[in-house]
Amino acid sequence: MLKVQNIKYLFLVLWVALLAGCSSRPTNVAESKKLPVIYPDYVGVTIPVGIAPLDFSMADDGFDRVDVEVKGARGGSLHANGAYADFDIDEWHSLLEANRGARLTVTVCARKDGQWTRFADFSIYVSADALDEWGITYRRIPPSYKIYSRMGLFQRDLSNFDESPLLLNTQAPGACLNCHTANRTNPDQYIYHVRGEHGATVIHNAQFAPNKQGQLSDADVELLRARNDSLGGSMVYPYWHPGGRYCAFSTNSTSQMFHTAGPKRIEVYDSSSDVFVYDTQTHQILQDTLIMRKYWAENTPAFSPDGRWLYFTTARRQVYPTDYDQEKYSLCRVSFDATTGRLGQQVDTLISAAATGKSATWPRPSYDGRYLVYTQTNYGYFSVWHPEADLWLLDLQTLQTSPLDKLNSPRAESLHTWSGNSRWMLFTSRRDDGLYTHVYFTHIDSQGKATKPFMLPQRNPKRFYQQSFYSYNTPDFSSRRIEADARKMGKLIEKDERTATIIKKMNAE
Repeated sequence: MLKVQNIKYLFLVLWVALLAGCSSRPTNVAESKKLPVIYPDYVGVTIPVGIAPLDFSMADDGFDRVDVEVKGARGGSLHANGAYADFDIDEWHSLLEANRGARLTVTVCARKDGQWTRFADFSIYVSADALDEWGITYRRIPPSYKIYSRMGLFQRDLSNFDESPLLLNTQAPGACLNCHTANRTNPDQYIYHVRGEHGATVIHNAQFAPNKQGQLSDADVELLRARNDSLGGSMVYPYWHPGGRYCAFSTNSTSQMFHTAGPKRIEVYDSSSDVFVYDTQTHQILQDTLIMRKYWAENTPAFSPDGRWLYFTTARRQVYPTDYDQEKYSLCRVSFDATTGRLGQQVDTLISAAATGKSATWPRPSYDGRYLVYTQTNYGYFSVWHPEADLWLLDLQTLQTSPLDKLNSPRAESLHTWSGNSRWMLFTSRRDDGLYTHVYFTHIDSQGKATKPFMLPQRNPKRFYQQSFYSYNTPDFSSRRIEADARKMGKLIEKDERTATIIKKMNAE
């Protein structure tokens, strides 16, 4: 009979052998001068300190194992070995912090058909500019056109892989959840729209209750009647005035149709749309004929960071649906007085569709007031379905505009927004598979130069994105976690109580 110590020794030997087999450290390594083709493509990207580990796999499924070493130019290193590069979160953050403003060198060995290959090293740059954001919010939605299906509003901690729901449409049955929009990444003040039987425009405003830190209470939340007959539609595409009292919206009569051939699947267009400003204190919808013209479609508003300008897009209305592809939007702005809620008397055209032959949509100014990024398409405004949609940068000092070539791909780029310090931007793109929109990040310096974008990190990203059948929609930064009670919010939405809005004519024709 084996003694106890012999049994322990046998188990120890087996355990060491098991670990050795699992580690599969490279032996008899062949050398390659080529860079490794990895998924996601993190070769040469610039990242902020505090971002979650950039886990990755070899793009070629024929590789069954990787061995990765990351070394910092200012010291420190970490190692990963397995089916994919799975970095320890704490070690990763320590390495990035030690190498702020410096370079990481990544060495990849990968095994295929029993043969290890060492590829050429590549760099990851750690920016000296902080991200200064806790995380992001977004809507996750499956590919559906008429049926709302399962969808939700979520928040994600950018320092790790933790995701939590703000609201699921299973908690508000039959609802479609739209556009979670914060006021300059402020988690205490946000808005989103709910469509369906219990439709509402939900406004969460805890900015005047600093001790609550965004925790949900009945006093913080206001549910507006989703549709106003005087508007002809709902309150959609919101954008907050930096002072927090006003919010700009558009109201849209939206339709869709389907393509039978070609790279485009669906067209979304508006038979009519207008822009207006909502006063959260008086519940007044401030209408001005300057941005509600009879034969024109105004859309996608955005306030300047100093609150003195309201940007919007406008296009001559067409005959729908036959002439949908002749609808081309110009980018304009009009002054705004926050003391009176009034617009100025003159609209300035910053980018003319007649001059470019293109359509400008989704203007988003940087919060330092230096730049504005918009999406350019061949026509229309619903850019997520346009493969040719690209991001463009408008210099607000010179009014010169140029494409952000580092960010653009042959597939749709859109739905972009800035970090609070105006050094980082996120956007969505279909570049990965042409089917789903995913979130990408880029650094933009004071000269308006963008870096190669990187995909939202996930643990085991290849498995995550291959198994996910959801698109990321309307993402935004959040300066800290939102303390939302999804179940309570769902119950509030199911109730019939809604706050009525009042139409106020600011400038009659």
